[in-house]
Formats: sequence, C-alpha cells, structure tokens
Amino acid sequence: MTAPEPESAPAIRVLLVDDQELFREGVRVIVDAQDGMEVVGAAADGLEAVALVEELEPDVVLMDIRMPEMDGVEATRQIFLPDRAARRDRPVRVVVLTTFNLDDRAATAIRYGASGFLLKGTTPVMLADAIRTVYAGNAVLAPQDLSTLLDGQFRSRTPTPPAYLGLTDKEREVFAAVAHGLSNTEIAGQVFASESTVKTHVGAILRKLGLRDRVQIVVFAHEHGLVGPAADPGTEPGAVS
Repeated sequence: MTAPEPESAPAIRVLLVDDQELFREGVRVIVDAQDGMEVVGAAADGLEAVALVEELEPDVVLMDIRMPEMDGVEATRQIFLPDRAARRDRPVRVVVLTTFNLDDRAATAIRYGASGFLLKGTTPVMLADAIRTVYAGNAVLAPQDLSTLLDGQFRSRTPTPPAYLGLTDKEREVFAAVAHGLSNTEIAGQVFASESTVKTHVGAILRKLGLRDRVQIVVFAHEHGLVGPAADPGTEPGAVS
C-alpha cells in the first residue's frame, strides 16, 4: 500500500485592482504563471475592490493608487475598517501599485493598512516575490524607504499609549528591532535568543498592541515617536524603564 502524497499548500489568492484593463490582464498572466498563486478576481475601481474583498476573501490585493470612483488609498482604508476586518476568517494584505517612488499617497495607504508599495514598472520576478513577502506578513519595500515615507506622515507625534508601556523589557527591545526593519534572524543575533523565541516575542507584541503584522509595528513606532530622530530618549523602544 503506497503512502498518500503530502497535501500541497493552498495557492495564494490574489485580487487585481486597476482601471486599465490591459494592465490588469498583463498582471493576471504573470501571477497565474507562478506556482502556488492564482488570480481570483479583478476590479476596475476602489468601490468594486472593496466589494470583491468581502465576496472573494483574497489573501493579497494588488491595488492601483489612482482610479476613478474611489482611489486606492480610500479603498485600502475601507478594506481595513475594524468592523470589516473582524468579519474575515483570514487576513488580507494590500500592496499599492504606483508610478511614483516614495509617493505620499502610498504612505497614507500604508498608514491605513497596506503592506507596502511597488512601482508599476517592476519585473515579474519582483512582483511574485512581493506577493509572497506580504502573504508572510512582511513589508515589500526597504525599511529605510518605509521610514522616509512615514517620517513625512507623522510630523506631530501622538502620546505613547498605555499598551506599549505594558510590554516587557525584552519585548520593547524586539519592538525596536522590528521598527528598524530587522528580520527575525538579525533580531535573534542582536538580543541573544533563538529565532523561535523572537517569533514568540513578536506575536506577543502584536497581540498586546492590537496590531496585524510587522508593517503595523513600524507604523505604530513612527506614529508615536518611538523610532527615528524624533523619538524621546526616555521612551525609546528597548529602553529599560
């Protein structure tokens, strides 16, 4: 009797959102050609995108930033409204597509919940890598670029919330490392712990702060002045209180 073959991982479900049909179809060909990915739907504007996210429950949304009816920024905001997010059985990730590097609109979409952005002229390999990266809960742009974007978004910082003060010293140390864009492997070497321990700390940080993923840790840190030159030395993540 032969042993059953192991079940393969489910394909990453991708929703395409762009007002140009030719561009949508080109991206569809690229995504459908990848192992472990499938396009489950397409939308021509933000209004349709919001409705299709609820109907199709994609894993990753490739979202154009400039569209009629409703642009990609507002669509991203609506996708991540708490009441909508609470009804989903699994998380959805949004990657914003733009023609401008370090676009302020892309930065706003990241604040609303997007996991990063790609230039429309990116290569098929980079597009596929980006889909896999956000599906895993990570950002799709370099940490220094994300910091540059967010520094311009949060010129006035909000007070440090009590939830952050409830983190342990080790969790604050890991928080600071994540906020600066370090991977779990890099953090493990920095805090002298195993990668599995770091992953446990990251999970605890997300739970305690009510955040969705590592990208939101970076946003949270910039919003509250907990990273970068504007940080208060007395509340810098990782500082022992």
